[in-house]
Parts: sequence; structure tokens; C-alpha cells
Amino acid sequence: MAGEVRAPWLRAAILAGLAYFLVGRLFAVAGQHARAWRLAAWMVSGIIYALHFGYERVRLRHPPRAIALNVALAVAIGAFALALALMMRSVAATGSLGPKWLLALVLFPAVTAVPAFVVALVAGVAMARRSGTAD
Repeated sequence: MAGEVRAPWLRAAILAGLAYFLVGRLFAVAGQHARAWRLAAWMVSGIIYALHFGYERVRLRHPPRAIALNVALAVAIGAFALALALMMRSVAATGSLGPKWLLALVLFPAVTAVPAFVVALVAGVAMARRSGTAD
């Protein structure tokens, strides 16, 4: 089929990235209960992260390094999409694009993907050692 993504890990990363983006947009509620919404966003994002990690490990049987890279890619996709949406909202409101938004397009993904990679790598190595299937 034309245009079909053949790599299941890439499809999973794109879907998880989209889910992170939607959580970031839908749970961004200002007002009296903003803290509760922020906590809920963290919890839902944690569930997405765990599901993606599990899919990579159990279904695709990827080694820890590949799991960490794919999970971090999904996080980076979500963060980039969120930065892009916020940048467009700012441009619509102010009519100009400040240099801080161009920096945000780089920093949002980096600041979120690096810890996501480290956590997934450590968890993946620990699980692989525990089950006797080290990388």
C-alpha cells in the first residue's frame, strides 16, 4: 500500500507522540483546578510511556537501547508538536514570531527526550538482566 508506514516501531512512536501532544493540549486547563489537571496530565503521560515501553519490549522484542531510542523519539515528537502549536498560537495572538519560539522548537524535544531515554534505558537494561536477555 502506498504511504503505509511499514516499521511498527515508527508507527508506535508517532502514535505515542500524538498522544503526548493531545495530553499537553487537552489537559492545559487554567483556573482553580490547574494543579489537578497538571497531575492528571503527568499520570496519563506516564501511562502512555509505560504502554509504549511495554509494546517495544514485549511485542517487538527490542533490546534496551532500541526501546530507549524509540520511546525518546515519541516523547520528542510530542514535545515538538506542542512547541509548534504554542508557537502558532503566539504568532496568531501577537502577529510576530520571536526568537524564543525557534529555540523552543529545539529545547522542548531535547529537555523531554533526554530524561525519557535515560529512564527507558535503565529500565530496559534492568529488565533484560533480570530476565537473562541482556543486550
